Amino acid sequence: MEEIINSLMAGEITLITGILWYIIALVIGAIGGAVGGMIVGGKHMGYELAAMMGCFFGPMAAAPGVLIALIILLFI
Repeated sequence: MEEIINSLMAGEITLITGILWYIIALVIGAIGGAVGGMIVGGKHMGYELAAMMGCFFGPMAAAPGVLIALIILLFI
């Protein structure tokens, strides 16, 4: 566990740190999608449904970009 934390602090991209950053990005994408869904469609659909839909569709937008960015950072 100490090696993983040291790799994260040093900015090294390994398989484990890449997976960890990817999971963190998906969680943040879900939170952002839920907030965006509540802002955009909360009054029309209800805040709970809009947040749920945004939570499902938020990571779908973030996942490819984060994956491509991690691959590029791996080669830099």
